[in-house]
Amino acid sequence: MNEQIKQIAERLSGLRESLDLSVAEMSQKISKSEDDILLYESGTVDIPMSYLFDVAQQFEIDTSTLISGDEPRMNVYFLTRYGKGTSVERTKAYKYQALASGYKHPKAEPFEVTVEPNDNPIYLNSHKGQEFNYVLEGCLQLQINGKNLILNPGDSIYFDSSYPHGMKAMDNNPVRFLAIIL
Repeated sequence: MNEQIKQIAERLSGLRESLDLSVAEMSQKISKSEDDILLYESGTVDIPMSYLFDVAQQFEIDTSTLISGDEPRMNVYFLTRYGKGTSVERTKAYKYQALASGYKHPKAEPFEVTVEPNDNPIYLNSHKGQEFNYVLEGCLQLQINGKNLILNPGDSIYFDSSYPHGMKAMDNNPVRFLAIIL
């Protein structure tokens, strides 16, 4: 697994330990199995963004702190220049660029997401809150609560992210979209 995933895993493990929580207690607070928590903290598997959001919300910390290890400092505004957001490449298929990583306690988490085409089935996840996706380029297949939707450039969707959802690039081309998690 890549070095960035290992560092995020170390931060997750360190957070749990600093809160003096056992794996079983963390499992109850986050509603994930103990096996999943141990896997995510091992740094040997992809860590779903939904898990990072759930941990951040549960313990009232910024998702960007889990991703980058840096504490946000800005409380009036935070400017992200083109291509300069904090990047997280979970796998070769998904790349997230956090667009508000330096802003303290944001009410929403904006990301530029790039999904590369692949032959894998859609990976479904869910997390608390709501989500807004706006397609910038490419064609996106979004599966939400068992329904498949196709979004093209300029299309957007707002949905309850507690329902299982996942996405896939279509037409053998990457898709790039803005995702705002609330």
